[in-house]
Amino acid sequence: MALGLPAVIRACLFDLDGVITDTASVHAAAWKEAFDAFLQQREGNGFRPFAADTDYREFVDGRPRADGVRCFLSSRGIELRDGSPDDPPGLDTVHALGRWKSGLFEARIHSQGAEVFRDTMAYLMAVRDQGLLTAVVTSSANCREILRTARVETLFDAWIDGVVAASRGLRGKPHPDTFLAAARDLGQHPSQCAVFEDAQAGMDAGRSGHFGWVVGVDRTGQADALYAHGADAVVKDLRDLAGTPDRRPRA
Repeated sequence: MALGLPAVIRACLFDLDGVITDTASVHAAAWKEAFDAFLQQREGNGFRPFAADTDYREFVDGRPRADGVRCFLSSRGIELRDGSPDDPPGLDTVHALGRWKSGLFEARIHSQGAEVFRDTMAYLMAVRDQGLLTAVVTSSANCREILRTARVETLFDAWIDGVVAASRGLRGKPHPDTFLAAARDLGQHPSQCAVFEDAQAGMDAGRSGHFGWVVGVDRTGQADALYAHGADAVVKDLRDLAGTPDRRPRA
């Protein structure tokens, strides 16, 4: 399989949810359950529900959990105190709301399992066959469990997940810190790395980190937004990457 990447690329950095695993919809459903309960408690039965497509993509997708809570609530003009990361799951602080969502997500994964995208698996194997390094870069604290469940954890040379990011004090997407850390762990300059993301925040991270190539994986029909946020190429299926003529130069 041709990779469709610039010759300078020596490493590929993959987001988890929506790129490697079909778990973005599970995250969106868990966020909706948590946010709708919060909004109903605050505003009554006439509340405007969380939109699992648009609200999730714009305010939550790709961001660290607490940042996603703050970003969405800010979009509704709501400010909630942060509380402590040790707060039990609930509705009264940012961390409590985030932990409640995490519990909902974990319950869904345990009952449904985690499916991988076949196009990404085929592309990953081709990348490794051609001697390129690979890393998974995600804000998820459940990354290893999810990939272990899917039996694909051995396909990556480096891991930067929510647990690692917290231990190293790395800012989450849209900041480039986690991707930059993955490049360092692989011994590569950012210009030698390609970023694979499905989230607008991930595109922002790839662009601001000056990575060699930024690929938008469009699972939900948001190609224009991915390009606007910094993608060099956008594909629906990674197996089609080498044949994508619609590649736009960065602004």
